[in-house]
Amino acid sequence: MVEIFVNLKRFDVPRKFGGVCPELDPNKWIESVIRKTIEFGLGKSDKAHLTFLLPESLLLSAMKEMRRYPQSETENLDIGSQSVFRENIAPGGNFGAFTSNLPAAAAAHIGCAWTMIGHSEERKDKFEMIAEYDPSILGESENMKKANHAINTILNKAVFNALESDIHVLLCVGETAEERGEGDFAQQKPRIMEVLGSQLEIGLRGTDRFYPLKKIVIGYEPRWAIGPGKTPPGADYIGFVSNYIKEKVKELFKYEPPVVYGGGLKEENAKEISNIDTIDGGLVALTRFTGDIGFEPEGLKAIIEKYLE
Repeated sequence: MVEIFVNLKRFDVPRKFGGVCPELDPNKWIESVIRKTIEFGLGKSDKAHLTFLLPESLLLSAMKEMRRYPQSETENLDIGSQSVFRENIAPGGNFGAFTSNLPAAAAAHIGCAWTMIGHSEERKDKFEMIAEYDPSILGESENMKKANHAINTILNKAVFNALESDIHVLLCVGETAEERGEGDFAQQKPRIMEVLGSQLEIGLRGTDRFYPLKKIVIGYEPRWAIGPGKTPPGADYIGFVSNYIKEKVKELFKYEPPVVYGGGLKEENAKEISNIDTIDGGLVALTRFTGDIGFEPEGLKAIIEKYLE
């Protein structure tokens, strides 16, 4: 079963106010997205499991719309959050004094089946917070490694809380341009493995106790290739990294996770990505990249069909 994730970043803000939602009412828009997705048959595919990862403000509307349909139409469609907090609510523990953060218990209670943790933008945010306190992490490699170790540790707490709250996890990993370094691919490989190895070893610590009852998927994001005008990695690069991820997790935790390509799955690269043996799906963000950039279920359908050809 192919795993397809759709990360609808800031689709809770209309274009009029600087966001990318094409309608003034983002909740009505997400309802139409879920409705069309189900009408296209994407919720009952026997070849692809589809998960929408949404801003917190759109979760309830999406779930309410999905529940209008019989389970047979949505058996392979899930809704998830875009992360969870490093602390959690528990009986006899903290009742939830986590203002501005989404605890895993709260995400589970409203119906999230999945969460995405460690997305490149989340890692960047945490790194910038540490840099405000200690700017040396921006230029000194050892201090940078210490900062990333702290970030991986925080993300591991979020992963553990999600799994403990009965939520499946998409853990994103990936190297920056600075971490990849200069030279040809052969020279870069050891540095790439060091960065990803650390992210996996720390980020997945303790997850073996939940597997296979909970799904754990790794999303590979080549952070140096994400953004307008950037050149994405080729199939050989992605194949090497995804194979390394599978082997490293199996070595450390005795299970082999699905690996999805998180550098932006789109119609133009879906066929090439699907032909990589060690890739098991992808992460979609947009379906239209020119003019008014955006997302439409029709474009998602085309991406999935191209991937499954």
